[in-house]
Amino acid sequence: MRELIFMIVAIGFLGSMASHVPSRRSSSSTQQIMVGNPPGDDASPKEQAPSPMDGSVQLQRDPNGHFYADVQINGTPVHMLVDTGATEIALSREDARSAGIATSIGMNDVVGEGADGSVHGEYVAIDRMSLGQKNAENMHAVVLNSGGQSLLGQSFLKQFASVEIHGDTMTLR
Repeated sequence: MRELIFMIVAIGFLGSMASHVPSRRSSSSTQQIMVGNPPGDDASPKEQAPSPMDGSVQLQRDPNGHFYADVQINGTPVHMLVDTGATEIALSREDARSAGIATSIGMNDVVGEGADGSVHGEYVAIDRMSLGQKNAENMHAVVLNSGGQSLLGQSFLKQFASVEIHGDTMTLR
C-alpha cells in the first residue's frame, strides 16, 4: 500500500514537472481541471489573494512556472507547491515539524521508489488543513525524509469544485 501511494505521489510530481515545460500556446489560453464536487456546490473558498467576489482562491504563477498556495496546517502557514498531478499531500520534514506533526527521527519506512532508489518517509495524518474557506480534517499525508518543498495534491484539491488556469492565474472554486 505504501509503495502504491508513493508511486502515485512520484507520478504526480513527474507529471507536474512535465506540465510546466514551456508551451507554444498563447498566454490567454485556458485550462480547466475538474476536481471534487460538481459546479454549483455552494461551499466556496475564501480569498488567498485579491480575487473575484465569488470567494474563489486565486494564485499567481511564480517566475519558476509553478503555482504556490499558503495553506494553514494545524494553524501554521505552509507554503506549498500546487501539484494537480499528485494524488496525495507530501510534506517536507521542516514543514511537518512547524505544523506540530510528530515523526520518528530516522523515518526509515520506504514510502516508494524513485529514480535514485528507495524514498524514505513516514505516513501521517494532518489534524486540520485550510485554504481560503475550504477546511478539511484528518487528511492523510506523507512526510518525506529528504526534500524541501511540500506538495498540495488532489486529496485536498478535491475540496474545490474546479481548478482553472487562465494564463498565469490559477483559480480554485
